[in-house]
Amino acid sequence: MNPLDIDRLRRAFPGRRIDYYPRIDSTMRAAARLAPGGVALADEQTAGQGRLGRSWHSEPGAGIYCSVVLRPMPVLTLALGLAAQAAILEAAGLQCDLRWPNDLMLRDKKVGGILVQLSGEKAIAGIGINVFQTPRGLEDVAWALMPAVSAVMPASGPRPLIRESILSALLPAIDRFTNLAPPDILRLFTASSTYAQGRRVTVQQPDGAIEGVTAGLDPSGFLIVRRDDGTDTLILAGGVRAAGS
Repeated sequence: MNPLDIDRLRRAFPGRRIDYYPRIDSTMRAAARLAPGGVALADEQTAGQGRLGRSWHSEPGAGIYCSVVLRPMPVLTLALGLAAQAAILEAAGLQCDLRWPNDLMLRDKKVGGILVQLSGEKAIAGIGINVFQTPRGLEDVAWALMPAVSAVMPASGPRPLIRESILSALLPAIDRFTNLAPPDILRLFTASSTYAQGRRVTVQQPDGAIEGVTAGLDPSGFLIVRRDDGTDTLILAGGVRAAGS
C-alpha cells in the first residue's frame, strides 16, 4: 500500500498540527505530547491499543491509525463514533452501525474502534479503521471497508476509497460532533445505532454474562439493558454483543 499523503492532509488543515509516523508503537503515546487539536497519524503501529488492555491490529498501510487530542467532555466516545460514522459515509458511501459504546460495525462485523484515555486536562482519542485489509485471524468478527465498497459499487468504477479522504472528512466531523451538547449527542447516537434500543444482546459483566433487550441510554450515556424478568441493568462498560453471535 502507498503511504499516507501527509502533505495533502496538512494543506487541507493548515491550522492544525499533524504529526506523521511511518511506523510507531502507538499513536496514543505520540499524541499525549501534543496540545488539544493535535493529531498523530501512522502507517503502522507495533503496539496499537484497544479497549480493556487489548491490542489493535495495525497492518502496514492497511488502515487508519489516528489519535486526536481533545478537551475532556461528557459522552465523548459516543460523539467520536458519530463523527467516524459520518466520515465513512461521506468518503466511502457506506453506512456503518454503531455498537455501544465504541465500535463501528458493517454487516455485523467490526471495521473500526475508538479508545479514549484521559491525560491530565486532555483527552486522547484513538480511532482505528480497517480500510484495505481485515486483520489476520479476525475474519469471523472483523471486516474492512474496501471489500465492502467493491461489493456495493458498480464494476464500471467505484469511487476511489483512500485513507486521506476518510481523514479529511473525519477531522471536521470530530469538531462538529464534539461541539454538540450531550443531550444532542445521546439523541443522535440512539438514532444512529441499532444496538442502543430494541436489540437483543448479551453483555459480559464481572459476575457473568447477562442477556436482554437494549432500552436506550441514560443521561450519562450508559446503556440500559432490560432483562426478561423486566428489571433494568445499567451497563457501564463494553462487552456488548448481539445475542447469538
